[in-house]
Amino acid sequence: MVFAKCPVLPGCVSQGKTRNEALENIKEAIEGCIEVRREMGWPDTEEMIDVEVAL
Repeated sequence: MVFAKCPVLPGCVSQGKTRNEALENIKEAIEGCIEVRREMGWPDTEEMIDVEVAL
């Protein structure tokens, strides 16, 4: 199992059976986290656009 997180978005984590699966899953999680932030009226930041993903 491979775990991934997005340091810019606290709580935005994912996992996968392989590195590639974890990377695809964290991309989906990031999109979901950003969508929720926008729905809640929280502002976008430049940091949210430039995301570093560590696997």
